[in-house]
Amino acid sequence: MPRIRLGDRVDDGVNWLVGHMSWFFDAVRTVVEGLYDGIYAVLTAPEPLLLAGVLAVAAWWLRGLVAGVLAFAGFALVDSMALWDKAVSTLALVLVATLVALVVSVPLGIWAARSKAVSAVVRPVLDLLQTMPSTVLLIPAILFFGMGVPAGVVATLIFALAPGVRMTELGIRQVDAELVEAAEAFGTPPRDTLLRVQLPLALPTIMAGVNQVIMLGLSMVVIAGMVGTGGLGGAVNEAIGQLDIGLGFEAGLGIVVLAVYLDRMTGALGAQISPLGRRAAAKARTAGTAKLRNHRPSPAVALAGVVVLALLAGGLGVFGPSAQTGRATGTDVGRGKKITIGHIPWDEGIATTFLWKELLEERGFDVTTTQYAAGPLYTGLATGQIDFQTDSWLPVTHAEYWKKYGGQLDDLGKWYGPTSLELAVPSYVKGVDSLADLKGRSPEFKGRIVGIEPSAGMMGLLKDKVLKEYGLGGGYEVVDGSTPAMLAELERAYAKKEPIVVTLWSTHWAYSDYDLTKLKDPKGAWGKGDGVHTLARKGFAGDNPEVGAWLKDFSMTEKQLTGLEAGIQRAGKGGEQDAVRAWLRANPGLAGKWAPVAPVTGSGGKSGANGVSNN
Repeated sequence: MPRIRLGDRVDDGVNWLVGHMSWFFDAVRTVVEGLYDGIYAVLTAPEPLLLAGVLAVAAWWLRGLVAGVLAFAGFALVDSMALWDKAVSTLALVLVATLVALVVSVPLGIWAARSKAVSAVVRPVLDLLQTMPSTVLLIPAILFFGMGVPAGVVATLIFALAPGVRMTELGIRQVDAELVEAAEAFGTPPRDTLLRVQLPLALPTIMAGVNQVIMLGLSMVVIAGMVGTGGLGGAVNEAIGQLDIGLGFEAGLGIVVLAVYLDRMTGALGAQISPLGRRAAAKARTAGTAKLRNHRPSPAVALAGVVVLALLAGGLGVFGPSAQTGRATGTDVGRGKKITIGHIPWDEGIATTFLWKELLEERGFDVTTTQYAAGPLYTGLATGQIDFQTDSWLPVTHAEYWKKYGGQLDDLGKWYGPTSLELAVPSYVKGVDSLADLKGRSPEFKGRIVGIEPSAGMMGLLKDKVLKEYGLGGGYEVVDGSTPAMLAELERAYAKKEPIVVTLWSTHWAYSDYDLTKLKDPKGAWGKGDGVHTLARKGFAGDNPEVGAWLKDFSMTEKQLTGLEAGIQRAGKGGEQDAVRAWLRANPGLAGKWAPVAPVTGSGGKSGANGVSNN
């Protein structure tokens, strides 16, 4: 059967939209960013425990005293795990996505309920949205709206749109037809019938749809974290990329706290605002069956509680500080200018990213670092939303990305190399010193070569050339995965003294932590090796001439790089910046060499020789 190139037609359609509708996408991006920034600013204005108290009062009003206490305890737990800012960012993203989704879904659901033709057209579209893999939605979202919050919000609201439409339509269709006929018999206009009869009675079902929209939005935040939305989703993706179980558990627990709170609150709010729910609550109060743990204050008392909290907070100074004092810097070249650095979860990329974060912040720049998968990272660079990244392996490993985006990027030069790509085995595996020695021994290694990300160029080179060159294709399967997953497999096998073949490269800290044998490549199938380059968005060096010059002149030796990587490994998650500072103190003079600035003179003499503060 001939190949139907449906994907090519989709690509053409997307390219046409990007080329001719960019003004529309820019407008949507501006609106979404404005909504997000506004909600985020409101949520971050008070200190964490004050906002936790306000949210607890809302839970007390809607569900009772026990719910309020549990809500406060849950948010206090999130704050104690140092995830408050990420949780608030996630909450703001979900609220924006929910708001936009409801603005679209409720009117569309009403229209579908009142027109069978509209319902027939909408239903298959909703089926498509609900069954399409959520990660697929990120691809057009990135192309249309770029990296960051707008792409995440749009992908989230598309994914969560269907329940809002379906439940609104269902709720209105379930309203007793006799009630509608009675309203019409008394001369009630269709608009009033909708607003005064159908919507109030359909409200519990509509609120169930709102609940589902929020839950689906929360389930999408982890996927959206792949495109730089940050928040708890970004933390989960970072944990996956580095195989950090602790961070993954903590970030996942933060999402659970948000999900349970929003689920319970939207359910209670639906009962609170619907006529039937209010009638049931009034009946329960009249019967006197309410217990202390289920006691709910009146709206006036709840509002008074929020006001009291706010006044106490103001008196105790627990609102966010009006002005922040930055850390001491050296010569203030940057003057607070913002720079964004992206990186993939490869060790040399993490090390150099946090190294440059430290160097640039010492020189007065405001630096943001974000972890991405390789595809979104290159897309962000090409669209100008990321300023630079330090871990591009060229010409082999990242060849596909360079082929696609190279014309939109500036290569600031190679800072390390040549590297070498290789397969490695633990040294306790005897008689395997070269790639040729693997032939005929696949049962010993369970027929597997444990690889890294399938998008990495070395994986394509391994499958298409190296295995064929040494006749290994029939005996071994290359297992795609990720760098952290490969290292976890290596650690597990090494602890049990089991044979294993893994994809590695030099330089990598695994060679210092494990006794490994690099398999020789006498036929030269791997090639000459890559250089590690710094890539920047078009025009970055022109916009930031000092930083551009520093990056172009930057280079590291193998000893420097492995030493920095080892320090970051020992420091663990969250300690990268402290590890970099300790490493720079142990290697005086490097900061001034890599990012030289003119010495600062004053009435008291000169600053430190590197132009870096000596505190």
